[in-house]
Amino acid sequence: MDKQQQAAEPMTEQQTSEWVRAQFQKANLFLAEQGVVMDTVAVQDSRYLPPFVAIWKINGIDRKSYWAITGDLPTDVMAFSGAANARDALRAFSFRWQMQAQQLMEAGVQDQTGADYVKLLVNRAEQLYQLFEADDFWNQQPA
Repeated sequence: MDKQQQAAEPMTEQQTSEWVRAQFQKANLFLAEQGVVMDTVAVQDSRYLPPFVAIWKINGIDRKSYWAITGDLPTDVMAFSGAANARDALRAFSFRWQMQAQQLMEAGVQDQTGADYVKLLVNRAEQLYQLFEADDFWNQQPA
């Protein structure tokens, strides 16, 4: 079965649970690499759309809060003050990645790996913005 076929089939509850757990571990590791030690996750403020994206509201032991994003896209983090809720965090990451891609293009991409990364940033930024605009998705989520 190829990736396209897998994407077309809905995930089972167990697969979804395993995916969310793996994304949580990915976020925790990324935060640790950034010098942030996780204390708690504000589950009610976090959102998941397996297998594409998970947006986490993380409370660090430094008494600061962060938005972390994981999934089939670059893992990233920003201060909680950058967005009031998960929906706004998606928009903020989208804008950040668009700006990062623009800066990389202006600096001159030197190799195929760099060109592929710019394409990935642009593509995922567009997908995040589409999700930000998808009222149906946000209306079905808990408040």
